[in-house]
Amino acid sequence: MMSATSVMNPDAGASRWWHNRTLKRFMRHKLACTGLILIVLMVLACAFGPLLLPFDDLHIDLRNRFAPPFTGWHLLGTDPLGRDTLARVLMAGRISLLVGFFAMLLSIAFGATIGIVAGYYGGRTGNVLMRIVDAFLSFPSVFLLLALAAFLKPSPMMITVIIAITSWMEVARIVETEVRSLREREFILAAKMLGLSGRWIMFRELLPNVVGPIIVAATLTVARAILLEAYISFLGYGIQPPLPSWGNMLNGAQQYLVRAPWLALAPGLAITLAVTCFNCIGDGLRDALDSRSQH
Repeated sequence: MMSATSVMNPDAGASRWWHNRTLKRFMRHKLACTGLILIVLMVLACAFGPLLLPFDDLHIDLRNRFAPPFTGWHLLGTDPLGRDTLARVLMAGRISLLVGFFAMLLSIAFGATIGIVAGYYGGRTGNVLMRIVDAFLSFPSVFLLLALAAFLKPSPMMITVIIAITSWMEVARIVETEVRSLREREFILAAKMLGLSGRWIMFRELLPNVVGPIIVAATLTVARAILLEAYISFLGYGIQPPLPSWGNMLNGAQQYLVRAPWLALAPGLAITLAVTCFNCIGDGLRDALDSRSQH
């Protein structure tokens, strides 16, 4: 079969996020470009940085407890056990960023599926699905997150799933609204007249046309997931020591704020930088994907 999308929806190619015009608009967004560069550098540092350091994150040196930054090879100082703070921040970054990325993938996949089905079918099916979304939204996400974390084993995989469970509803609402506005367009009506299945129309015709809002939601979901992981780990329900995460590093540093403030500053700045960069990227993508944007 020839490409139904290209025949029935001549604007499909122009609406794709990787279109040259969209890329140019994104490149003009200085904060978004800066955020993207910093995120790439942060990912590379967390991935390869621990391999380049003379200490690993579990190396204990009691003779160098609470060493201040720039003491010998300890560029960010050491903690109460003499462990290198930089090594622990980078290793914690691996955990926190992986949790953020995979929680985003799960929440986007589930939320987008619910949103597409609800928006395409509408009627009773759409109402039931959206009432389920409303039911989840009616619970404060932080309390729901803490309740799930308290009763389940706090491994990185389980924390990822828990965060995804509390993050998919906004994505579902966004996608459902977009699909509902597209389902009566000419190319969808033509697809129905050709006898294409509902699954084909939803995932081959509608999904490519809502990929822009999904990408924007994905970047913001990563930022939210990193914050949530840090929050529950700080409270002791998330990633458990000796496995480091930015959240549990803050938890361990709170009693040493006066004596060793670098223990809190390093993971705190890492969280702030990561979340700010992802939010800036999301803002840049939102502007670049806005068809009304002329700048």
